[in-house]
Amino acid sequence: MTETNRIEYKRELTPELDIEKEVVASLNYKEGGYIYIGIDKDDSTVGVSDVDDCMLRLKDRIKHNISPSAMGLFDISEEQKDGRSIIKVTVASGIEKPYFKTKYGMTPRGAYLRVGTSAEPMPQEQIDRLFAMRTRNSIGRIVSNRQDLSFEQLRIYYDERGKRLNDNFKRTLELLTDDGKYNYVAYLLADENGNSIKVAKYSSLDRCDLVENNEYGYCSLIKATKSVFSKLDIENKVAATITPMERIETPLWNKVALREAVINAIVHNDYSFEVPPKFEIFPDRLEITSSGRLPESLTKEEFFNGISIPRNKELMRIYRDVELVESLGSGIPRILRAYGEDCFKFTDNFIRITLPISAHDSAHDSAHDASNVSKAIRALVTCIEGEVDRDTLQSFIGIKHRTYFRSTYIKPALDEGYIEFTLPNEKQSKLQKYRLTAKGIALKNSLTNKK
Repeated sequence: MTETNRIEYKRELTPELDIEKEVVASLNYKEGGYIYIGIDKDDSTVGVSDVDDCMLRLKDRIKHNISPSAMGLFDISEEQKDGRSIIKVTVASGIEKPYFKTKYGMTPRGAYLRVGTSAEPMPQEQIDRLFAMRTRNSIGRIVSNRQDLSFEQLRIYYDERGKRLNDNFKRTLELLTDDGKYNYVAYLLADENGNSIKVAKYSSLDRCDLVENNEYGYCSLIKATKSVFSKLDIENKVAATITPMERIETPLWNKVALREAVINAIVHNDYSFEVPPKFEIFPDRLEITSSGRLPESLTKEEFFNGISIPRNKELMRIYRDVELVESLGSGIPRILRAYGEDCFKFTDNFIRITLPISAHDSAHDSAHDASNVSKAIRALVTCIEGEVDRDTLQSFIGIKHRTYFRSTYIKPALDEGYIEFTLPNEKQSKLQKYRLTAKGIALKNSLTNKK
C-alpha cells in the first residue's frame, strides 16, 4: 500500500508535524482520505509506542485547530501492521467547505486540498467560491423554534457508555448557534420536540391496506431511533426451512444491513425539510425513505464506492459517541454487500432503500410442498383474508370447541410463523385479530394455485 490521492503516511506525531494541514486537505477533497501515523514515506512500519496518548493528542488538535468544526467528520482507530500498532485517521469529505486551519483563516496558508499525493495550498479564488457555495441550511445553523429545551435522555445515553456530559456539553456537542441559541440539532436531541418517525405496516403490496401506523418520537432522536430498532426487530421474524440435513433459519432482512439502513436514513436525513424519515413494511419488502438528495459534490458512483459526506456531522458525531454508529463510511458498503445497488432509488428530494424479504423465497419454497404443513394450518390459512377474529375463523372452519381450536389451529400457525397477532402486546384483548404473515401469504398462494 503506497501513498495515493487519499492516503497519507506520517512516521510519528510531533509538535512540528502539521497534521492539521493533512486533515484540512482531506476535508476539502471530494473523496475524503486516510492518514496513517506510524508508517514512513517508503511504506516501512515503525509503529506508535503510546497509542492512547497519540490518539488523544490527534483528537485534541483536530478538534481545536480546524474550522468549521470537523467533529463528526473523522475517526481515529488503532490497527496492526507488520506486528506493530499504527493509528489510522479516517477523514470524510465535509459539506461546509472550505475547511481551514483556524489560526490562518480562509487563506491559502489555512486552506489546503489534496493534489496527487500531497496537500497543497488552496488558491484564494477557490476558497472564495467554496465559501459562497457553503451549505446554508445546515441543521447546526438553523435556530430551534423552541429554546426551552432539556437533555436528560441524552445524558442517560452518554452515561450508559461511561461518558459524562460536562457543563459545557451544549457547546462541545455543537448544540448552539454562533450567537448562543439552541440550533436544530439541539431540538432533535431534546427530551421534547415535534419530530416523529413513522413505521407503517400494510397487508397489501401497495399502500391501500394499512394495518399498523406507529409513531416514535416527540422525544430525543436517539430514543426514537432505538424505538424504531425495537419495532423492526420484532418484525424481523426468523423463518425456518427444514432440510434432510439441518434446520435453516433466515430473518426477513439481513440484520447488519437493516441496522445500517435505519441509521443511514435517520442520521443523513435532511431535517431542513422538516420531514423525518419513514419506514413502511409490506408483505414482500421494507421501504425506508429519507428526505434530501445526494450532496451536490457526490456522484452515485462515488456514493456506491463508499465515499462518505455526512449531511449532519453533529448527529453523526453524537451517534458515534453513544455507539449507534461504528465508523465513517461503513454503512453503505454493508447494505450493498447484502442487497446490491438496485435497492437504492434517488429522486430530487428523497432517497429510498428497499429491502426485499429475503426469507420470502424460502417461505415460498417450503410452502409449495404443502405436505409439510399440517391440514389444520392449511385450512386456517386458506380462510384468512385481511384481519379476522377467532370466532369468525372457528365459524369458517366449523370447529365449536375453543380450546381445541386454539391448540390445533391457532397456536401451531402462530408458532410456525404463518399468522400473527394484530395486537401483539395485548394478546388477550377482545379486539384481538389474526392476519397472514409473508410466509402465510406464500402458503395461501401455493394452495390457491393448486386448485
